[in-house]
Amino acid sequence: MLVAVDTNVLFDLALEVEAVIEAIDTIRRRIRGVRFIVPPTALHEIAVCATSGDTARKREIAQAVFLRLRADWKVEPVNLVPVEHGIVERIADTLRHRDLIPISERNDAFVLAEAALLDCRVLLTSDKHLHEIDFQSLTLLLQSFDVTAPIIATPREIVRKFCRQ
Repeated sequence: MLVAVDTNVLFDLALEVEAVIEAIDTIRRRIRGVRFIVPPTALHEIAVCATSGDTARKREIAQAVFLRLRADWKVEPVNLVPVEHGIVERIADTLRHRDLIPISERNDAFVLAEAALLDCRVLLTSDKHLHEIDFQSLTLLLQSFDVTAPIIATPREIVRKFCRQ
């Protein structure tokens, strides 16, 4: 099973946000053979922040993400073949033009489309507009592209629902 991890979750992981650490640990404990991946757009966002983030702190955090991604966190960066990039663009544009994701949130539409095309079962994100998307409409739209909608969850939601109290 694949779990896609959004940029904001990786930044929080670098900052050692407890809910994010607990969510990832919980998923690993509960799902045998789970693999965490970083979709291409999220990886690109991290790279941009690492080289030209608007503050030194943001650049430092992004660089820490790259240093710890594989070795410490066991999160795999993935890419798509060229034809898949075209499919992702069509899905992302449709998501935005049908008002499932705000027009201004192009990268988030790409991350969601990539997660679906990569057959991820879960997209772990803290973005409110992704988390609050109309899941039924998303499912129908993605079915028209022959892909399955991932469950969109926040780290806090995972902790709240699945961690022992």
